[in-house]
Amino acid sequence: MNPVIVVDNVRKTYAAGWRRPEKEALKGVSLSIGLGETFGFIGPNGAGKSTLIKILVGALVPGHGRASIFGHDVGDPEARRGMGFVPENPSLQDFLTPYEILLMGLRLHGVHVDAERQHCMRWLERFDLASVADSPLRSFSKGMMQRTVLAHALAIKPRLLILDEPLSGLDPVGRKDVVDILDEYRKAGGTLFFSSHVLHDVERIADRFGLIHQGELLTIRSPQEIVADQADRYVLHYRSTVALDGSEELRAGLYALEIGSAELASVLAQVQASGGVIQEVKPKVSLETVFFRTINSSPG
Repeated sequence: MNPVIVVDNVRKTYAAGWRRPEKEALKGVSLSIGLGETFGFIGPNGAGKSTLIKILVGALVPGHGRASIFGHDVGDPEARRGMGFVPENPSLQDFLTPYEILLMGLRLHGVHVDAERQHCMRWLERFDLASVADSPLRSFSKGMMQRTVLAHALAIKPRLLILDEPLSGLDPVGRKDVVDILDEYRKAGGTLFFSSHVLHDVERIADRFGLIHQGELLTIRSPQEIVADQADRYVLHYRSTVALDGSEELRAGLYALEIGSAELASVLAQVQASGGVIQEVKPKVSLETVFFRTINSSPG
């Protein structure tokens, strides 16, 4: 089956401006994303994430190389048929209401549903916006605006979602709700390409992730490959009045201990025997570990 997104040796250089030197934002990036795959795009600020996303949605033209979606060059409007998109800094007409935003999305994308109001309200309810469905956006917080554009992207029944920092501006409860909705979209077979600074959420829902730094794609891996790197090492967090040998006290009464898989059962028994409470056991290697290790080892 042909991939949904293909990026082939894409380069992009921003011209010099007033008090701003020329900048090569993308340095020969190549990747492909398959149907039904969730791909997390991570990297520091200014790494090139938003530049590549703007190229994918047709807002920027690559300086070199090519990119396609569903077999259509990204410069072809047909590439955006059935694409739901949320930019990093969405701009909405603040005199409109969430219902009007979703209704406009349906009609612009040519999506036909039996009951437009009912369909839009179902998505506004999912994003906890039903009570303000007919209120002007000018009174909304940043988090409410973000939930509105996410509801708009999903209401058009997208076969592909491209989201640039979709969790920006959301509180912890809102972030969890959005991650749950995106996970449902993934499980239903949708294809998702998203950038995020929240590494835990990328690790939770991404089938693969790509790490970009200073315009170069340094690695593409899966969460399973991360765990396999050091499958025999774990970090144990526990609460106790007695610290086991080798433990690090994170704060009063809370300890962390790195152990091997062969020691795991006996150490857990020791914690419980001493009256301690086990908080969590997790593999030593995480997406955050890989992120900093890769960034620190890259040239420049």
